[in-house]
Amino acid sequence: MALVSLRWFGALVLLSIFAHRNLIEDWPVLRLHLLFISVMGALGFAGFNGMFYVAAHSTTALNIGIIQGSIPVFVLAGAFMAYRARVTRMQIAGVLLTVLGVVIVASGGDIAHLSSVEFNTGDLLMILACMLYSGYTVGLRNRPAVSALGLFTVLAAAAFVASLPMVAVEAQLGQFQWPTTTGWVVISLVTVFPSFLAQIFFIQGVELIGPNRAGTFVNLVPVFAAIFAVAYLNEAFEVFHAVALGLVLCGIWLSERGKAA
Repeated sequence: MALVSLRWFGALVLLSIFAHRNLIEDWPVLRLHLLFISVMGALGFAGFNGMFYVAAHSTTALNIGIIQGSIPVFVLAGAFMAYRARVTRMQIAGVLLTVLGVVIVASGGDIAHLSSVEFNTGDLLMILACMLYSGYTVGLRNRPAVSALGLFTVLAAAAFVASLPMVAVEAQLGQFQWPTTTGWVVISLVTVFPSFLAQIFFIQGVELIGPNRAGTFVNLVPVFAAIFAVAYLNEAFEVFHAVALGLVLCGIWLSERGKAA
């Protein structure tokens, strides 16, 4: 929970430098939607991060990788239920292909190993986490007509405020851990890249192509994770990595080609 809280505090520091003018200009509109935006930031950012990190203590990386691949499915279902958004057969096929690619990555190329996977508390937490982030993605369709930086500032502020009770609970349980030197480096990297740049790009992406199409790209996360593992951890790049990458890219292409008019 320290990581959850500090990453969003760091994002707010960056936003105070780069987005203060946007926030001032957008505030009259943002104020009218403050409750909606705050709920999205609290659940989609702080809630998702917290459940993800806690889940990793009681389930395997294999399970987490597979379950995270369900986000596009939840996004498609949520967009249909909320907006009656049309889902084409090619989009469904694209989602299935990307999920298959995620499964191959997560299973290390041995899909037969999946038969021995058992669900536990961590798996259920990951499912809930994916539902939260999917709800956030679908909700972005109703974002107020403001700049991405102005909107993100309020989302990040809500995430930070929502993380404070989570930190308090962790401290009360005697499990709070203050970052080491390495921990501060990790927090800095997580703040700049996934907490700041990636979220701004994602918000803008959803605005440009909609939640259905944007949600499919979430399945690139485990593929990039595999690439980074090779580049930074010197892990071997296996044939199944190439197969999985091809499936994910083909799935995204199908979803793009099959989008409703």
